[in-house]
Amino acid sequence: MAGEPLHYRNLTEVAAAIGRGEVSSVGVTEAILERIAELDPHYTCYLHLCAERALQQAAQADAEIAKGIRKGVLHGVPVAVKDLCYTTYAPTTAGTTIHRGFMAPFDATVVQRLEVAGAVMLGKLSMTEGAYTSHHPDVPYPPNPWNEGYWVGSSSTGSGVATALGMCFGALGSDTGGSIRFPSATCGLTGIKPTWGRVSRHGVFALADSLDHVGPMCRSAADCAAILQAIAGWDVNDPTSIDAPVPDYMAEVGRSIRDLRIGVDRRYALDGVDPQMAAALEAAIAHFESLGARIVDIAFPESEPLVAQWIRMCAIETAIAHLETYPARASEYGPELAQLIDEGRQTSGIDAGKGWLDRLAFTEALQTMFGGIDCMLIPTMPMTIPSLVKMGEYGEDPSILTSILRFTAPFDFAGNPTITLPNGFDSDGLPLSMQLVGPQLGEAVLVRAGHAFQTVTDWHCRHPQAAPGGGA
Repeated sequence: MAGEPLHYRNLTEVAAAIGRGEVSSVGVTEAILERIAELDPHYTCYLHLCAERALQQAAQADAEIAKGIRKGVLHGVPVAVKDLCYTTYAPTTAGTTIHRGFMAPFDATVVQRLEVAGAVMLGKLSMTEGAYTSHHPDVPYPPNPWNEGYWVGSSSTGSGVATALGMCFGALGSDTGGSIRFPSATCGLTGIKPTWGRVSRHGVFALADSLDHVGPMCRSAADCAAILQAIAGWDVNDPTSIDAPVPDYMAEVGRSIRDLRIGVDRRYALDGVDPQMAAALEAAIAHFESLGARIVDIAFPESEPLVAQWIRMCAIETAIAHLETYPARASEYGPELAQLIDEGRQTSGIDAGKGWLDRLAFTEALQTMFGGIDCMLIPTMPMTIPSLVKMGEYGEDPSILTSILRFTAPFDFAGNPTITLPNGFDSDGLPLSMQLVGPQLGEAVLVRAGHAFQTVTDWHCRHPQAAPGGGA
């Protein structure tokens, strides 16, 4: 495996090398654990590192592969999960101090499925408190690996930073308003937010059940497809999971996108957007056209009034999720999550009902729009990555949050799948990002289109320079 350092190899490439016997799972796992030991004291991505268990799993994978047993693409590959996924072998805190030391009585379905697929589980990754906007004041947060003076997104921060710096080959994140997509964008990653219900949420701490999605964050569309293949599908333990066949996502990798219909609403996608983001999106459109895709003009349904209600709608469900500990232990909460729960507890039934009606109307309009296209193209954020100074009191200023949610929240409300893709760098050397959005259960098309884009660009192959003294 000459060329790029092992820790920056694509998941699928490392998996193939393990399967061919060119490298061992134990050797790969040891290398990643050394990388973690070198970098994580500074980046604080791992809340719970399970090194001994990971090496045992790697040794088992090597023994199975030596006997001709091959469990799939993930067999023997080290990955990690966001610390809101229940595990019986490590605490699950959901970024809180209230749940510090909590040992779940069962593994989350997504964790079970990764282990059935033969993945080596490195540990649990840092996240914002309760999966909302900010880290608890007593929990260290991972800095942006490209520039520590800039926002690293929320709430799957550890998943983003660890994957970007080669401290795992892929990770699970969750997305309620953009928390797979924001850290994917700020860290230069590829991430898939699946259709709501495509991936089980059984054993996953809730922020807002009807908005929460679990999905992969990796360094390529093909890598995301490999993890999604393992975790997708109906779950008897999750009554909201979708009982529908899971396509062969890996089979989409390398398929042509000739005549694929990609919808673009330039008013929605470009008006009020930073010129650098707009230029990168126009360049992406040209790449898709060069690959044979058809760009179709569309009219995106009005979403601004709905996005303005995201905080309120999320707050209502967050208040329900925290009934056992809030307000009884309110003093142990960080200010942003406490503020959100208070808003949820104070919201009237009329306001809640209006939000749901607006959500249903938007979802129906979006479904109608997708009748004429295969996917649509938009930015991930309307601005380049904000500096920490510009972000200010992110969790306290609703106008900041709602502006950032412009291109993400609509698809949590509607439950449509998205793939986030790096598509350039800004004048400060920070990643730019875009999304392809699909119809319900349209993940296969997103994998195909995302991979095709990554065959003619190399933005996803760029890596951040680790902090001084922390390696490269």
